[in-house]
Amino acid sequence: MRLRPFVENILVLGQSHLANAVTEEMRKRRRYRILDLMEPGEPGRVFKDGVPFVGSLDRGLRTIPQTHRIVVALSERRGRLPIEALLDAKRQGVAIEDAVHLYERLTGKLALDQLQPSHLIFAPELGRKSLHTVLLRVLSVLLAAAGLVVCAPFFALIALLIKWDSPGSVFFLHERIGKDGRKFSLVKFRTMDAVVPSKSEWVRDNGHRITSVGRWLRKYRLDELPQLFNVVMGHMNLIGPRPHPASNYHLFMRNIPFYAFRATVLPGITGWAQVRYGYANDLQEEIEKMQYDMYYIKYHSLRLDVEIMIRTIAVIILGSESPRIGAIMKDASVSKDESRFDKQSAA
Repeated sequence: MRLRPFVENILVLGQSHLANAVTEEMRKRRRYRILDLMEPGEPGRVFKDGVPFVGSLDRGLRTIPQTHRIVVALSERRGRLPIEALLDAKRQGVAIEDAVHLYERLTGKLALDQLQPSHLIFAPELGRKSLHTVLLRVLSVLLAAAGLVVCAPFFALIALLIKWDSPGSVFFLHERIGKDGRKFSLVKFRTMDAVVPSKSEWVRDNGHRITSVGRWLRKYRLDELPQLFNVVMGHMNLIGPRPHPASNYHLFMRNIPFYAFRATVLPGITGWAQVRYGYANDLQEEIEKMQYDMYYIKYHSLRLDVEIMIRTIAVIILGSESPRIGAIMKDASVSKDESRFDKQSAA
């Protein structure tokens, strides 16, 4: 079990933040064994978890006979990349991999703070209209239309329960950002009391506003059902990055790296970031969540869509929520954009 293909011996070239992140991810998995971490021109010293640096590339490359893969994680490559040594390793059958790509493969997200523009410019997956794009759109419309017909009786029942539970409208509309930065009105069932004032716009501060029926709707994600109308109207797909509120668009454009790429695909009712991360409570968490959205935009495929749907169905059936949000406020999760809308409605 300690031999290939069960275990890969890894040589990491670099001492950057990315090298640290990739090393930590590999150490979580038994199939990787870190031999050394090297940095050209650096004296020998101990890296994290006792993994040694070797100051000489020649000394480090002596491990090549037992190395299966070299991961390049240099923070600055110009004039420092050992071309001849890496070519020699390649000739010996050693796999050479960019740390950025390995990090994506291990974590299911993009390292936005480590990405260079060239990583996106030369990524063949980005910006193309593939067969998957067309197929996803066709399936989204067909399934959404069928869903509206099947769910019509439930819509009526939910509407009655909402009206019985609290005063206010059955639906709420909120302006969101869709493909190519175009605005549209997203439709959801109202789950909060419009009369009760909000303490803030963050999830953790608005649990007291959720109605009894609203808590149940949120637990099983039934408040999202009206977005099937948005899918049929062409605003959304079933799967894709969740559409952000229009009011946050300029804030995110200024502070989130490569945020404009999020608008290259149709947003979705559910998505990779939703099933892997959940709700975000501040700008830093939005940046973290964006890493999963960018992974989906770059690697979207039928296989990934199936995984997202399986995870989503499991959440709906089990009535579970993001562990991160559950740890903060259990069942009291609420989106900040709905809080803002209901506050305006109350006024």
